[in-house]
Amino acid sequence: MEYYLAIDIGASSGRHILGSVEDGKINLEEIYRFENGISKIGNEYCWNIQQLFKDIKTGIKKCKEIGKIPKSIGIDTWAVDFVLLDESDNMLGNAVAYRDDRTEGMMEEAFKTIPQDMLYLYTGIQFQRFNTIYQLMAIKKDNPEILEKAKTFLMVPDYLNFLLTGKKVNEYTNATSTQLVNSFDRTWDHKILEDLGINKDIFQEIQLPKTKLGSLRKELVEEFGFDMEVILPATHDTGSAFISSVCNDSDSIYLSSGTWSLIGVENRFPICVPQAMEYNFTNEGGIDYRYRFLKNIMGLWVIQEVRRNLDNKYSFVELVDLARNYMDFPSIVNVDHDRFLKPENMIEEIKLFCIETNQRVPQEVGEIAQCVFNSLAHCYKKAVSNLEDIFEKEFKRINIFGGGCQNNLLNELVAKVTGKEVFAGPVEATAIGNIVAQLISNDVFKDLGEARQAIKESFDIKVFKANQ
Repeated sequence: MEYYLAIDIGASSGRHILGSVEDGKINLEEIYRFENGISKIGNEYCWNIQQLFKDIKTGIKKCKEIGKIPKSIGIDTWAVDFVLLDESDNMLGNAVAYRDDRTEGMMEEAFKTIPQDMLYLYTGIQFQRFNTIYQLMAIKKDNPEILEKAKTFLMVPDYLNFLLTGKKVNEYTNATSTQLVNSFDRTWDHKILEDLGINKDIFQEIQLPKTKLGSLRKELVEEFGFDMEVILPATHDTGSAFISSVCNDSDSIYLSSGTWSLIGVENRFPICVPQAMEYNFTNEGGIDYRYRFLKNIMGLWVIQEVRRNLDNKYSFVELVDLARNYMDFPSIVNVDHDRFLKPENMIEEIKLFCIETNQRVPQEVGEIAQCVFNSLAHCYKKAVSNLEDIFEKEFKRINIFGGGCQNNLLNELVAKVTGKEVFAGPVEATAIGNIVAQLISNDVFKDLGEARQAIKESFDIKVFKANQ
């Protein structure tokens, strides 16, 4: 049996998942899980990259302990965040997280140099204040000496791959999230970089998912007791998740449901028209130069923060059960508003929004949870309406995948509110997509179509009707 290791790192945790193929079906086995999160260093919210790499190594060693040594490994993480290295490959400054407020006002500064409509035409990327382009501008403004010393720009998974292999590349799907890649040329847009005064030479060659980076560093082979090939998946976790979609036709909308909700369709070309910019849709890179035309929505981050505000007293399952007692709770908040990006207290922010909009203020835990879930469903409905306006057609179904698809109440609400048939699954979409890129690279599957057929046959999918 051959094994393929997916390391999937999200904002709150990471997992090592081994994949294998038997009788044409994909099998998964989680072998290690570790915590992740941001912490404040000085006045910045940062990731602990060094600890992440230690956890990566610990999980790899676990493979040998259980006697299942992978043939290859792939790493995916969230998007937009990065590290800068000096001439000796040492990190310059901290690995600052996208939820840090250093980018406040940077988007408006960028528009003074590059008009908003032109920036969208060049890159096709949704305007979000935490995009990499605005993070780099914040460094240029507040810590220009860091950019002056920088010799290498690597996004978080790129840097972890560098630590594994010693090779520096920028992977395509994650690179597109920076708002610095030309959507048509599919490479770094030197004109944008020049206009903003950012050195183009710090950026690496862009490589596609399925690219083989090669073997591990010699010292790591000695530490692990074995070698394996490092392969690029879609290193942006949503890029990997979209690979796992099971409704692959022109009448389907995809919704990757996790800390963030990303809702859209898969295209062979970017859509950079004014209407797409007005609705704030993005054209992120996908496998095989596909484009993920989608919208980022705040997602389950909101209920995660609610749970944290309640001192984690309730499990997510319990919050869903409590919400079912208040199905007629009417208030809806705009979960995609910047005020919910990182409030001091999510529950108080929800209540304040309801007060400001003259809505009933949730008091009971179940009311708060129902308010969040119903608000998400209505936010998805708006995005679906935007998609139907842009494509001038009616979509028939929504495929919800990722961890959030386990929330049957939210699935029911999405079907009811949007009027669409909902297909929920697979749950482990990101890890599956990561492993599939490795399987195609290793010729286990001939192409994405064959791999997606195997995904359909390997994992349970639940169906929710609009009139249930």
